[in-house]
Amino acid sequence: MTPLDKALYDKVSVAFAQRFGSAPDLVARAPGRVNLIGEHTDYNDGFVLPCAIGPSTMVAASRRADNAVHVVAVDFDNAVDAFNLKQPIQRNADQPWADYIRGMVMALQHAGHALTGANIAIAGNLPKGAGLSSSASLEVAVGKAMLALANIEIDHSRLAQIAQSAECDFVGTKCGIMDQLISAQGKAGHALLIDCRSL
Repeated sequence: MTPLDKALYDKVSVAFAQRFGSAPDLVARAPGRVNLIGEHTDYNDGFVLPCAIGPSTMVAASRRADNAVHVVAVDFDNAVDAFNLKQPIQRNADQPWADYIRGMVMALQHAGHALTGANIAIAGNLPKGAGLSSSASLEVAVGKAMLALANIEIDHSRLAQIAQSAECDFVGTKCGIMDQLISAQGKAGHALLIDCRSL
């Protein structure tokens, strides 16, 4: 674990314990990205060459016995959100950051995955809105955490497609697959050449 990751891991774990009174069951991580070649070609069925970077989003999570999902966003002054897996998931007009979590959870459910209730703390060290894919990193990290809590394993390319669906269909940002795919599939020391026609 790099010093950057260790600091973020400690931050999100402490926030989780302060909010929920215990250590998390797991911490999921998803990196941001830079793109080397191929701007605006992912949503035009072209080629892109992104690579994952060190800054990331981490999601500390524990399973709940009910169907509720309780979230604390460390980077938004510990703002909180809550919703229920058995009720229709709506957008949160008062807290737009929560839509990325809600959208990812709903997209996982629509993809046929039976999720469990969860307590979640989220923190990241990616600058928001800086073109480093903080939203895709958040979606992928939430997806990894929710699937792990439910003991579900899926292909990382499929996870990226579900995350893209969350951003396009729930949040309302029309985006290609590049950001989510490199966040889900990135490997240290490598760039990732993506043919967006076939993945």
